[in-house]
Amino acid sequence: MLKLTYTQNSFYLECLSSSLEEWVAQRVILALRVGQYLSVEPSTASFLLPADLPGLEVLKAEVKRDDREIIALCTCDSEYIEVTLRGSWLSHSSEDAEGVFVTTMSDSPNYDSFASRTEFFLHKLWQEAQKISASVISE
Repeated sequence: MLKLTYTQNSFYLECLSSSLEEWVAQRVILALRVGQYLSVEPSTASFLLPADLPGLEVLKAEVKRDDREIIALCTCDSEYIEVTLRGSWLSHSSEDAEGVFVTTMSDSPNYDSFASRTEFFLHKLWQEAQKISASVISE
């Protein structure tokens, strides 16, 4: 399962081993116990990866092999590729720009499955992009 946490200034991507249903159920129970409103709705989320990121061609090949259309890649310009994921948006209200987006490309958290490997690989690519971005900013 992939979890994207959106804040006012950025987002953070995590690869979790729990199932999507299990994670959402726990989040709903927490909201009920603390008396917090929780909106859960189908949605998409997008983020950018550098077009010259090592390993991006492998991701493109894996996306082409996956026919469930949970992930899509689109060239933005010569510098970036947009990654779009289908999943669920959880926030305090349906209008909130801050919240959590979750998706799964697999019915099983078993990393031997093709889809779970894609989730793990996408997470690793995002981590590499963050390292590159941090080194460019520090220069």
